[in-house]
Amino acid sequence: MISFWTYALGLSILLYVTLDGFDLGVGMLFPFAPNETARRHMLAAISPVWDGNETWLVIAASILFGIFPLVYATLLSALYLPLIVMLSALIFRGLAFEFRYKSVRFRWFWDVGFAGGSFVAAFIQGSAVGALVVGLAIQDGRYVGGPFGWASPFALLCGLGLCLGYCLLGAGWLTYRTAEDVQSFAFRQLPKLMMAVLLFLAVAFALALALDLRVMHRWLEKPELAAFPVAGLMACAVFSFAIRKKYPLVPFLSGLAIFAAAFGTLAVSFYPYMVPFSITIQQAVAPSESVAFLFWGAGVFVLPITIVYTLLVYFVFKGKVDPNAEYR
Repeated sequence: MISFWTYALGLSILLYVTLDGFDLGVGMLFPFAPNETARRHMLAAISPVWDGNETWLVIAASILFGIFPLVYATLLSALYLPLIVMLSALIFRGLAFEFRYKSVRFRWFWDVGFAGGSFVAAFIQGSAVGALVVGLAIQDGRYVGGPFGWASPFALLCGLGLCLGYCLLGAGWLTYRTAEDVQSFAFRQLPKLMMAVLLFLAVAFALALALDLRVMHRWLEKPELAAFPVAGLMACAVFSFAIRKKYPLVPFLSGLAIFAAAFGTLAVSFYPYMVPFSITIQQAVAPSESVAFLFWGAGVFVLPITIVYTLLVYFVFKGKVDPNAEYR
């Protein structure tokens, strides 16, 4: 059952990053839309799914709390301040989504809240991943790094990198869901975003080598781990081809493949650690009775129902959105 929950946690994190990632990306692209009609069109493209996407964040946190409580406690101790800011940004972003249509005089305020909340949430998520790559200050199973111990230059760089990646996903989603006006806007952004993401990856790789991060040593120990970056490069090639030919949906799907390859790269680089390189899966897992109890409840019913619900929502709301549609 430990393996089941490990894979379930990985799946929930990957689904959150990719699904909520694209609608956070649309939020960050929102200020660059050419006009109010385009902005409404962009909101209509994510309105049926944006709140459901965040369900996977709740599921991932629930699995950590119930199955891997040591990891939950350690990460909360290390990242308490940024996580509070992230959740506040997501809440304010949701408020802005709801209120901008109802407001006229202060619509600019809600637009700033929507775009700003998207950026802050994405930046903190990326910074948290970067902090894990660098390594948290943990002694005797407890975090001792202080409230800003996570905020290294490498972590902050990863925060900016994830913002670019989410924008890439968001623009790819817009090529599929929107009509000519916003679709052409999205296709214009994709080449620039792709170059920016590749530049970030190159800089992050060079910085990781310069800092002699421990995670890089694992690549020397296991060269077969290169299979994931190779898959990511193949997805980049498909992505570039789809941009040149202006194929809708393909940029989004290849963007998902790039994110999956990056996620797989981190997962196999960290394994068997859940908090690199301090806490392993076996050290983190809850008592077997708790694991079994949650399996027959959340594992057998809640997780499959959530997956089916997610698939159903995306099936029902597939295709182009009405450019004149308004979120209500």
